[in-house]
Amino acid sequence: MLVAGAVLLLAACAASQPKPAAAPVPAPAPLDASYDWHVLLVAPFGSVLKDVPLTLHEVFLFHEAGRAAPTGELECYAVDGARPRFVARSPSPYLLCFKQDRLTRIEATVQLPAGEAERIFADACGLWLKKPLATTAECAGSDGGITFAGHFENEPDESAQLTIQLDAVDSADSAPDRAR
Repeated sequence: MLVAGAVLLLAACAASQPKPAAAPVPAPAPLDASYDWHVLLVAPFGSVLKDVPLTLHEVFLFHEAGRAAPTGELECYAVDGARPRFVARSPSPYLLCFKQDRLTRIEATVQLPAGEAERIFADACGLWLKKPLATTAECAGSDGGITFAGHFENEPDESAQLTIQLDAVDSADSAPDRAR
């Protein structure tokens, strides 16, 4: 009987041992600060052209055939030299656009690698919208008096160009007019 009790005690001990827990899935690495579109704001909207702390040169934008140019046409300038990093890349082009000599639009385009473009854009858009996303081809919203709209110029499975357009709310009273 003593032997039977010892066997039962050993069986109970063996059955109650905790199983090793599965290793927790690590959280994805945080995105670097360049994924936040706010890094593109080198001067506050409404700044006068001469007060922008960058060297600029004027660029001419062409509108789609048959489409009238907007009233109070924007004057756009490309940045010479160093540009803020956006989604871990240097944007080209990086345009600052002025209406009546006041900064009203910023547009930046970056090249994304074909295999990673969709994930990079979904990560960035999720950060901008403050919610995780699986995939997306368009991303738009507003924050603190600024509207933003991001999109692919090409399909994300090809050599993709991610373009984001930031507009001061006062200048966004009509549909965004993407410079091309």
